[in-house]
Amino acid sequence: MKIAVYPGSFDPITKGHLDIIERGAKIFDKLIVAVLVNVDKNGLFDYAERVNLIKKATMYLDNVEVECFRGLLVDFMKEKHSNVILKGLRAMSDFEYEFQMALMNKNLNSEIETFFMMTNAEYSFLSSSAVKQVAKFGGCIDGLVPESIKSIVVEKIQEGDVKHV
Repeated sequence: MKIAVYPGSFDPITKGHLDIIERGAKIFDKLIVAVLVNVDKNGLFDYAERVNLIKKATMYLDNVEVECFRGLLVDFMKEKHSNVILKGLRAMSDFEYEFQMALMNKNLNSEIETFFMMTNAEYSFLSSSAVKQVAKFGGCIDGLVPESIKSIVVEKIQEGDVKHV
């Protein structure tokens, strides 16, 4: 069974993330969406909320699992019996950072391979930060986040509740 891990902060999950998840789920037997716990960042959603939002947005995909992890990605992957990292790329600026991370992960575990997937052009501008910014100022986020979680995202941003996680 070929298992891939798609890591990220997903704060919140966007249509761009969902596009990568859907396409990855067609390629791999199992895709684990791994929400990274980063103690140095403040998030809009806490980690349990992020996991629940992703589960809600991907519930129709039978081979997708969603988990939270702390520590090194390569350690999480070993625990999950995976040697493939799936990463979505929007632009060359993403590639530079992700290429460095791929080399670091390969250095930490030579069995790890990183699979880069270009985002669909319609999502090339999209990020979680942009979604939060648009919603914060009352802009429409239709088509930016999965429809199943849109009202939750809008409500959370209107609360102005940024978690320290």
